[in-house]
Amino acid sequence: MITDKIALIAAIVLPLWNIPLIVRILQRKSSRDISIYWVLGVWICFLLMAPQAFRSTDLVWRAFNIMNLILFTMVAVVVLMYRKGD
Repeated sequence: MITDKIALIAAIVLPLWNIPLIVRILQRKSSRDISIYWVLGVWICFLLMAPQAFRSTDLVWRAFNIMNLILFTMVAVVVLMYRKGD
């Protein structure tokens, strides 16, 4: 069905919006404007949802969660990397 294909594309594309955030942090060499509590809270929620997503038969849900987990893990690592010295 066409709506399933559109949803799958959106599930893959939506988490890609994390890339500009990562690039901005790397360019500025600072993550001071991003709350560590927010980053870790979101990342932990993605991590807790992951087992259900991996077992799901819904391809859109699975793709969205895998992409989100990968890209937001990158966000969390970059944010923490630039906060390490603070």
